[in-house]
Amino acid sequence: MIELVVFDLDNVIIDGEAIDEIGKLANVEDEIAEITEKAMQGEIDFETSIKDRVKLLEGTSIEEIEKLADELPLMAGAEETINALKEKDLDVVIISGSFDVVADKVKGKLGVDEVYTNSFSVEDGKLTGEVTGPLVSGSKLDVLKDHVEKAGIALDDVVAVGDGANDISMIESAGCGIAFNAKDSVKEIADIVVEEKDLTKVSDEILNQLTTDDAETETVEEEKAEEAEAEPVEDEKAEEVEEAEAEPVEDEKAEEAEPAEAEKTEAKKSEAKKSDKGLPESNFVLADTMEGVRKQKDEKEAEIAKVAEEREEYNKIAKEQRKIRDELNASLKENLNKAIEYRNERNEINKAVEAAKKARNDANNKIKNLEWSSGKRDKIKIENEIKKIDKIIETRVLDIKKENQLVKNANDLRKQLMEIHEDESVKTEAQELKKVSEEEHEKVIELSEKAQAAHEEMLKYFRKTDDIRTAADEAHKKFIEARKNASAKHEEFKAILSDIHVINKKLGSNKPKRRKSDNKGSSGANKNREEKERAEEIFEKFKKGGKVSTEEILLLQKYNIG
Repeated sequence: MIELVVFDLDNVIIDGEAIDEIGKLANVEDEIAEITEKAMQGEIDFETSIKDRVKLLEGTSIEEIEKLADELPLMAGAEETINALKEKDLDVVIISGSFDVVADKVKGKLGVDEVYTNSFSVEDGKLTGEVTGPLVSGSKLDVLKDHVEKAGIALDDVVAVGDGANDISMIESAGCGIAFNAKDSVKEIADIVVEEKDLTKVSDEILNQLTTDDAETETVEEEKAEEAEAEPVEDEKAEEVEEAEAEPVEDEKAEEAEPAEAEKTEAKKSEAKKSDKGLPESNFVLADTMEGVRKQKDEKEAEIAKVAEEREEYNKIAKEQRKIRDELNASLKENLNKAIEYRNERNEINKAVEAAKKARNDANNKIKNLEWSSGKRDKIKIENEIKKIDKIIETRVLDIKKENQLVKNANDLRKQLMEIHEDESVKTEAQELKKVSEEEHEKVIELSEKAQAAHEEMLKYFRKTDDIRTAADEAHKKFIEARKNASAKHEEFKAILSDIHVINKKLGSNKPKRRKSDNKGSSGANKNREEKERAEEIFEKFKKGGKVSTEEILLLQKYNIG
């Protein structure tokens, strides 16, 4: 039975991420939004993300934040949802890694029972960049467990609603977890997924489940009551036996008296159920004759048995589909965890790839700098110029003046070349750096292949989770459909039961009245026995020649004596 509904705050109760909006006040919204997204996706732990984001807000005015908190928009349907839940006497709690300066405003506006959040550290009206609270290092499940323990309820009686990775612990552990416009990792483990940004869709799901649970509980209680009431009480049996002995009736009356006994039990059953089961009012039209009413009863009893059987079949289907869905969700979680493992492995390898690339590039840059400082680059340049001049002289027809000039230029370059001496120590260092570059490049190739293999495995498990999710969604749809059908059949069951109550009341009012003996006179049975004994005495008197009156003759005829 649902007793508590727990909501996340950001992007659930309010339409937006509070810390992102606060970040705009300090002109760090982009940096904060980037960290927020990584936290929501589960790429960094929440404690790190909240501390890093709050650090960026150091120096922000708390007064400006309070003003902003008043202006943050509520999610569509938030007020209607909280009101609907409160009307059903459900407790409503907010558990959020956001901040009390925002949550307290929401609590006042919506009438939420309790909020659990973090707090900014403030000095002289400015944020210090530090954050405190139960949800800095603790999980939402830890907070939820403390709350339900104090409230004296079980986790199975809780509905948890959230959208991000830090909601997973409470959504997974609650009796019913709802993913609201959530990240894929949250949808994977939720019992119910709501894609529309409208909280009334969440309250509809909760109230529907609440109604179904009530109907199932009522059904079980009614069936137990029917079984108990079907057992006749010993005193009633004794009274019926006494009545049968005391009131012999003609065959026609006996036929009416026999069903009246069963009808009395049904009438009592009807009165017991009418007391607090909330059965619908019946407009059933009774037959004109008692025989017709008894026939109507037989028909209704056959009808209600059929409906009860159909209801139980739907309940059975719902139970089976829920089991299938839960097993698929468990499998989904395993595959998702595997996919995340390979994703993390790939990311770690990619970090190593980037490190190897950096080392390789650093080595190459150092080689280039050494070549420049050692003159090797100039030497190569001069050698290329000489080759170019020699090729012109060999391939082109030139006048003697131009040819001599080219020859002179080439000789001058050769003289420059002879004057350049490459530093041997620099040359050795360059060779060592080249070796480092080649080794790091080999690492890049090897690690890139491993990263690709991990990426392929990740994709394989993600594709598998998609297939499982599809099957789990289908099982959940069948579960919901069967549950709705069972509820409809239960309403039909109650309507027929109301008609049966009307029939039983009619049959009970036409039952032969009981005539009990007392100390002042004989019962009907005793009177009959006395008359018969007197008739036998009259007959004996008659046989002996005694006179018989007209009244005595009629008594002999009544008992067919003589």
